[in-house]
Amino acid sequence: MKNFIMAIDGPAGSGKSTIAKILAEKNNLTYLDTGAMYRMVALYFFENNVDLDNDMEVKINLSKIKMDIEKDKFILNGKDVSKDIRTPRVSGLVSFVARIKRVREKLVELQREISRGKNVVLDGRDIGTVVFPDAPLKIFLIASAEERAKRRMKEYEEKGIKEDFEAVLANIKERDMIDSTRSEGPLKKADDAVEIDTSFMTIEEVTDEITRLVKEKTGE
Repeated sequence: MKNFIMAIDGPAGSGKSTIAKILAEKNNLTYLDTGAMYRMVALYFFENNVDLDNDMEVKINLSKIKMDIEKDKFILNGKDVSKDIRTPRVSGLVSFVARIKRVREKLVELQREISRGKNVVLDGRDIGTVVFPDAPLKIFLIASAEERAKRRMKEYEEKGIKEDFEAVLANIKERDMIDSTRSEGPLKKADDAVEIDTSFMTIEEVTDEITRLVKEKTGE
């Protein structure tokens, strides 16, 4: 297997990151969490009061952002922000930041650069449609909004974050609307993507199914 790209897309809370991490380990792939990259930008913009409607302000502040990913750690301008980017405030802002054309162009460029020459699994909203439209394997994960809200609540509880279920559900639905209707890299299933509904599947069942697809594509 050489220069193999697996693109995993889907809405918030569909299990993309969890599944991608496990698949990377099982199939000896490099995992690139593109969602975390957008979250780092959202966190920086939030902390620096960046006006999202001011193109020049966005451009100037983007040039000040240096990000790195070290295994499970996300580094923003030299600081570990792994926990900070998973807070409700960032979750509420990230979709608005991700629809900005200048931000998307910058991060798509970085994602392609980081992935060059590697066997990689990436997850996001537009990996199979925009970032790597020629990826040999594209997966589109879905799940009901209620199930995704339950998963997000569990994540918050594990991090000691108290949040109201109805508020989380409303945020999930709002993100779905914003992500699927934005003009830049909208959430969309690629024509040749394999759709998997994870609502009533265990993580193991999902990863086993996708690993089977990997073997079919690679012949390994």
